Amino acid sequence: MSDSVATTGLPQTAEELEQLIDERVQARLVEREDAHTPSIAIIATKGSLDWAYPPFILASTAAALGWEVNMFFTFYGLELLKKDLSHLQVSPLGNPGMPMKVPFGPEWLQDMDWKIPNILQANIPGYERLATGLMKRTLSTKGVASVEDLRDLSLEAGANLIACQMTVDLFNYGPDEFIDGIAEWAGAATYLPMAQQADVSLFI
Repeated sequence: MSDSVATTGLPQTAEELEQLIDERVQARLVEREDAHTPSIAIIATKGSLDWAYPPFILASTAAALGWEVNMFFTFYGLELLKKDLSHLQVSPLGNPGMPMKVPFGPEWLQDMDWKIPNILQANIPGYERLATGLMKRTLSTKGVASVEDLRDLSLEAGANLIACQMTVDLFNYGPDEFIDGIAEWAGAATYLPMAQQADVSLFI
């Protein structure tokens, strides 16, 4: 600030006035940013083992960082709110981006990508069960937390888990099938305002 402004307390020129306004606006923006709590809104629509990880990893991390977290589980995503998650499977069929690696044996064997044609995947009995077992073994070997643990961490950190009531009715689910930590049984009309106000909104 110039000497004239410092002496009189008031800007003497248009340039000094503009400088003063800029300084006050910047100070107000900094105050507002410091007072703002980041928020994230996540729609979880998948009910497989591999798709269970992204929403809960993001939610648990955001909640641990002090963010406001709202998760909306709809259609097959409701499977992630079940008390028992042992039924979650992973299907390589139709998923060309998924590598099939063996989580045991010598290093050269573990480094190999097993690209198995869809025609074989679709016709080998028990192939999804095998792929699920290999995925669980890999997650355990690498020390990755289970889906249950990540869900518990999300809840403990304050994430709001919202179950889509329309889908619950559609699939004839019973309330006793789900965990106790569900914040709301609601629909899109409840979730959309949360997503509108969120800093980050994700569809998974």
